[in-house]
Amino acid sequence: MKSSKHGTPGGGERAPMSVGVLAERFGLAAHVLRHWEARGLLTPARDAAGRRRYGRADLTRVAVILRAKEAGLSLDSIRALVTTGDPAGRADILREEAEVLRSRIAAAQASLGLIECALGCDHEDFARCAHFQRVVAERTGTGAVVRRPLRPRALDV
Repeated sequence: MKSSKHGTPGGGERAPMSVGVLAERFGLAAHVLRHWEARGLLTPARDAAGRRRYGRADLTRVAVILRAKEAGLSLDSIRALVTTGDPAGRADILREEAEVLRSRIAAAQASLGLIECALGCDHEDFARCAHFQRVVAERTGTGAVVRRPLRPRALDV
């Protein structure tokens, strides 16, 4: 029977992997895995010489960490999620993260709206646009808006 580089004959449970092999599998630098270990996200077994040995559960954990990072979660939040055994605690963490994500989405949508408005503006310099000046005045709290004759714009509704 053939044996894969990291497996057992017949395709059964994988043999433990080194930090380099696991990092390569996910396209990461080995120091990233060491950092995650220092932060309490990973707890690899050690061999007799003290070298890290990653098993199937670690492989899954790395995939979970990467997916959570893609979702925008911090390493602290990820650690809390993967280390708590309390389903209610996990739900609380996820609710908080969902609220943070909703806020980021709203900010991104507002930014996109401003950029689209600038792209659709008839002024050569969008900073001269009354709408843009109104947004800036609201942000600065000055309320001072330079009044210029308004020209109709495609995005004003």
